[in-house]
Amino acid sequence: MVRWLAVPAAAIVLVAACSAGRHDQPRVLLGDCRAPVHYVALGDSTVEGVGASRADLNYVSRLHARLRAIYPNARMTNLGVGGATSADVVTKQLARAIAIQPALVTLSIGPNDITRGVSAGRYEETLDVVLGRLRRETAALVVVNLLPDLAVTPRFANSPQRDVVGSETVRFNAALARKGQEHGVVLVDLYLRSQQEVPGRPALLWRDGYHPSDIGYARWAELMWESIEPSLAAC
Repeated sequence: MVRWLAVPAAAIVLVAACSAGRHDQPRVLLGDCRAPVHYVALGDSTVEGVGASRADLNYVSRLHARLRAIYPNARMTNLGVGGATSADVVTKQLARAIAIQPALVTLSIGPNDITRGVSAGRYEETLDVVLGRLRRETAALVVVNLLPDLAVTPRFANSPQRDVVGSETVRFNAALARKGQEHGVVLVDLYLRSQQEVPGRPALLWRDGYHPSDIGYARWAELMWESIEPSLAAC
């Protein structure tokens, strides 16, 4: 049986990413506060907002609200769909995002790949397509979160799948870190934060023991914003 690699593996992921050569640097958002900044969110059910009691309480809507405090004309398009895999982002979301020519893109994808048995290698190839096209075909600041540690959620913590899911999460995050560095995206470490916070704060998760609750989405948005804010150009 594959054994679960916990905190030390997260450190390995981040060290490997930081030591990799950076081909592109993260971009900044527009300096004109009056500009019609368009934010596009790509991904799965966490992007769609499953677990939030209202649409405006998922992390995407919360980020949009923060953007509008700086850019009053900021718009948002949420392309996230429950059950989506990385391949679905390529076939069903990516072209629509590029056509919008957004200033900001967030991507959260991977858990459905893991639970459906997609290999980490295949996932990395798909990430390369998504991030490469966003870099080449848009001027967007791209923000990608490392996957939370699925193994600490009630859905998997006491499951026979815990060790395999935990190990695959580490492998997928290594792929995210490599491709994120290569394509100059902003990486947000939700993996270590989830290990530190989820076990002691059950209110972060919805009643299904897997998706974030309103409180969880508020925390997710806070962590994402901490990484986005330094990339905002001074208005």
